[in-house]
Formats: sequence, structure tokens, C-alpha cells
Amino acid sequence: MDNRDVDQAVAEMVGVLAPHRSADWRQPAGTLDWSCWKTAAHVAHDLLAYAGQLAARPGSRYLPFDLVVRDDASPGDLLEIVGGAGRLLSGALAASDPSARAWHWGPTDPSGFAALGVNETLVHTHDITEGLGVRWQPPESLCAAVLTRLFPDAPAGDPVRVLLWSTGRADLPGRPRPTSWVLKAALGQGRAVSG
Repeated sequence: MDNRDVDQAVAEMVGVLAPHRSADWRQPAGTLDWSCWKTAAHVAHDLLAYAGQLAARPGSRYLPFDLVVRDDASPGDLLEIVGGAGRLLSGALAASDPSARAWHWGPTDPSGFAALGVNETLVHTHDITEGLGVRWQPPESLCAAVLTRLFPDAPAGDPVRVLLWSTGRADLPGRPRPTSWVLKAALGQGRAVSG
């Protein structure tokens, strides 16, 4: 995966949510405890954090910084922040040699950071659209790419449904819904997460 995938995922998020800027973004985002507003701010934070990791290339830790979005930021402001953070990650990916490594629970290559950014953007856009009552499904091609890179042990099936199941957002027949999962972004490693 690369910067073009991040660009596509962020464009999807902004495109589907921009017409709903006047909705109540303080309501829960799908099944999350977070509001739609907080979930969008979280996406921006993660995109920026991944860009920072790739640019600085720390070998054994996360950089000690956070994105702080002011409480008075509107949904439109949030979408601009997500767009800017997405472009920063895209730029860092485009400027990175494929052999570069940075810390994300182990040495992670640019493709891993691209997959992490796309995953966060897609699954949380799904959460927000559910919270706002908007019908939307993530693009199948991006879901398939994320599954291949981050969830290589995921079951076969429709990539959209399998990604949503893999991240605890959907049911698959005959399988219990996961409550935690392992993202295999670091080369040769994985980390259990939920959310």
C-alpha cells in the first residue's frame, strides 16, 4: 500500500461526511463510546502520528506529541484537519524509501503505515456514518488491500464485510465477533488492539 491509497481513503471520508457537516456530531459513532466528533479527531490524530513516525523514523518508541483539536472546532473544521493530516501522511509516504523503518510496535515499513492510515480512516468513517445515519460502505479494493497487509489471517469472503468483522464492527456467519484484533503492521510482529 502507498500514498495513493491514503489519498483515496481520506477523499472517501471527506466526500461522504462533508454533506453532513450540520448534523449532530456529538452523538455516538456507531458502537463506539466516542462521539462522531471525537472519532473524526482521532482519525486526524492517527494520520498525523503516522506521518510523524515516518518522517522522524524513531526505532523503538512513539514520538511524544499529540494532535489537539480545539473543542469549538466544527465538523467542517474536523474534515479539513483530517484532510491536512492525510496529506501529511501521504507526503511522508511518497518521500520514504521502501526500505525505511519507523516504530509502530516494531519496525514498520512505509507500506505498513499506509495500511494503518487507510484502516483507521475506513473503519472510523464507517463508525461516523453509522452514528449520523448515513448509508456508506468502504471501497472493496481498499478493504482487500488492508486485509492483505494488516490481517493476513482473516477469513475469506467479501473484503468489506471481512474488514468490518476483523475490527469488531460486523458479524460473519459461524464466527464470533472479535473484541480485540492483531494489526500486523510491524514486519514479523503484530499487536492486539480494539476500538
